[in-house]
Amino acid sequence: MLLLINVILSLWVSCANGQGTCSKSDIEIENGFISESSSIYILNKETQYKCKPGYATADGNSSGSVTCLPNGWSAQPICINSSEKCGPPPPISNGGTISFLLKVYVPQSRVEYQCQSYYELQGSNYVTCSNGEWSEPPRCIYPCIITEENMNKNNIQLKGKSDRKYYAKTGHTIEFMCKLGYNANTSILSFQAVCREGIVEYPRCE
Repeated sequence: MLLLINVILSLWVSCANGQGTCSKSDIEIENGFISESSSIYILNKETQYKCKPGYATADGNSSGSVTCLPNGWSAQPICINSSEKCGPPPPISNGGTISFLLKVYVPQSRVEYQCQSYYELQGSNYVTCSNGEWSEPPRCIYPCIITEENMNKNNIQLKGKSDRKYYAKTGHTIEFMCKLGYNANTSILSFQAVCREGIVEYPRCE
């Protein structure tokens, strides 16, 4: 019983000193308001706020909540112009975002992309939400796939490599040489072929 009285007294003293409480005046919501009439909130008390018409919370709702914590409110509420928010970022072929997608993004949010293995990312890794639209997403450029079948057709092999299948990113140089017993039938320069967005011109030996 004595312990319970001490706990109650401690809580009363804390509240009297302003500890363990949050003030409504500490929340400033541009384009929104606290929907409850209380001015002081005790620890762990949750309160609701609403956005004005035409505005929404960061997750796209018309209202949200904040909680009174020992160090103050759990978050500073935000209400943004509905026309300025963005939906999920655009998908890209042979790649995707590296983070879990949200339904709604606030202005100036950034999302990062990456490509599948061997694909070359062209453009910025990031897109940014601005005025309700995403900036232009990157492209994932096809690699060149050097196959044993195509090399056999041209009587060539990879220079310095024994791979039967070889992947090269766009812009990379692939060096070839004639197979034993064959001579070059195309220019010397053709044996240093450059991968261009999934296409490579093979040299030929006869």
